[in-house]
Amino acid sequence: MKARVTIMLKDGVLDPQGEAIRHALAGLGHGGVDGVRQGKIIELDLTETDAEAAKAEVTRMCEGLLANTVIEKYSVELV
Repeated sequence: MKARVTIMLKDGVLDPQGEAIRHALAGLGHGGVDGVRQGKIIELDLTETDAEAAKAEVTRMCEGLLANTVIEKYSVELV
């Protein structure tokens, strides 16, 4: 079973990488972009076969290591 974790900065947290991307896009002539939020995707290959148990385990991974829950939000998708 595979899990995909999407991690983004929470609303209200400054995103300097996103701002740098927005600025670079404007410099390349893509001026219609008002804002950019940059994040990360982590894909995990799991040995767990029970979907509910797998999602619970990945959630524990996010809370313990993968996401900084003070400033980041995450979502877990089984694929």
